[in-house]
Amino acid sequence: MTRYIRRAAAFCLVLLVALLANAARVQVFGADALDSNPANRRLMIARYHQPRGAIVVDGESVTGSRDSGQQLRYERTYTYGPLYASVTGYASQTYGTTLVENAEDPVLSGTSSLLPAFPLWNDLTRSRQAGGQAVTTIKASMQRAAYEGLAGKKGAVAAIEPSTGKILALVSSPSYDPGVLSGTGRSVANAWRRLTSDPSQPMLNRAIRQTYPPGSAFKILTAAAALDAGLITDVEAPTDTPDPYVLPNSVTTLPNEPSGCGGASLAYAVTVSCNTVMARVGLKVGLAGMVDAVRKFGFNDTTLRIPSRVAKSNFDTRMSPDQLALSSIGQFDTTATPLQMAMVSAAVANGGELKYPYLVDHTTTSGGTTVSTTRPRTYQRAMYPATAMQLQQMMIDVVRNGTGTIAAIPGATVGGKTGTAQNGVGNVGSPYAWFISWARADGAARPAVAVAVVVEDASAQRGDISGGGDAAPIARAVMEAALAGTP
Repeated sequence: MTRYIRRAAAFCLVLLVALLANAARVQVFGADALDSNPANRRLMIARYHQPRGAIVVDGESVTGSRDSGQQLRYERTYTYGPLYASVTGYASQTYGTTLVENAEDPVLSGTSSLLPAFPLWNDLTRSRQAGGQAVTTIKASMQRAAYEGLAGKKGAVAAIEPSTGKILALVSSPSYDPGVLSGTGRSVANAWRRLTSDPSQPMLNRAIRQTYPPGSAFKILTAAAALDAGLITDVEAPTDTPDPYVLPNSVTTLPNEPSGCGGASLAYAVTVSCNTVMARVGLKVGLAGMVDAVRKFGFNDTTLRIPSRVAKSNFDTRMSPDQLALSSIGQFDTTATPLQMAMVSAAVANGGELKYPYLVDHTTTSGGTTVSTTRPRTYQRAMYPATAMQLQQMMIDVVRNGTGTIAAIPGATVGGKTGTAQNGVGNVGSPYAWFISWARADGAARPAVAVAVVVEDASAQRGDISGGGDAAPIARAVMEAALAGTP
């Protein structure tokens, strides 16, 4: 009898070991497969069982959470949603996450390994912490100045602190309220359908995801390339540029809007925006020289993150001479995001050293303990300091005596460059208006801000009047807000 009891006990022990082994297999080796199974809603339920962490602007949370009472309990809410939509993006239970909501999702959702007091605690316990915070570099007054300046018109504004790379304002217009996408159900689906079918594309982040021909604003890069290469040693010296100028290997005549461009100096050409001079300068630099020069400012970079992905600003690496001439004045296939053109202005303002732009200053736990910090770092030495000093003076002359006088600010030194990019087949459409600029308070050691503004389908019909008349007042308002916050 005892023998049978022993056998039964041994058999039960084998079964117990098998059960424990299978449980270990499922929990340790099969956990990832079960977690990723679309039929498993436990992770989704757990994700929304607690409030999401805050995105912070100027010490104030611009996001929140609402208890819906549903299985997916907490839905995202947004304070001043349209004002900050181009920064926050959306966090939707139906459509996922974008922008900062996406880039900082592990911290905001409480799943980041940086949040627990002990390393790997979340992995060992398969738990999550309370959602942490993402503290942005955005300045509320500058964001509002940019948003109100665009006033619903199609366009975008990007503003950078030149000495650090902090993004101080990032606005895309028209905008939308991310809160209408937060939950589930028919109302959310209807809102998604309405927003995605809107011809004005309110969900398109024009500041970092849309590229435009930069027009005459690009002439700053062409001038930088020529000065760095030593092809022009005296910016006041006359050039041998004819007016009008026939593009090489073509019968196309390149016109000028201002007068006095025939044989004009580089300084005069930048101040009043002569197409012919700058096209000839680009040809003298050559394709290889231009490609190398614009790369230092960020063109053709497919890896730029702020931390969200930024669309590539394009300068073709293979072009005929006539195409290179047009590209040197910001036309042909040359395109740039507003953030890219703000980087151009920031490099000039910062003595030629371009800082890597970033949007999240630091992240914290729910209790405010810092868990990660973004440190300023150099992106590229975009140009020699001497070149930057010469370009600074040229941009100052644009505001004092040229096409950008409307951007002048009492009590500050302002540099700028207008631009109008043609639009439509045969250039029959209304132009895009550009203005890039920087501002330094009188007596300050360094510029407070660099700004780029683009307005689509600007009201002016030709020339740099559009950049000066449509985009420059918006840039001035943003610069004034930056200077008001300067100690």
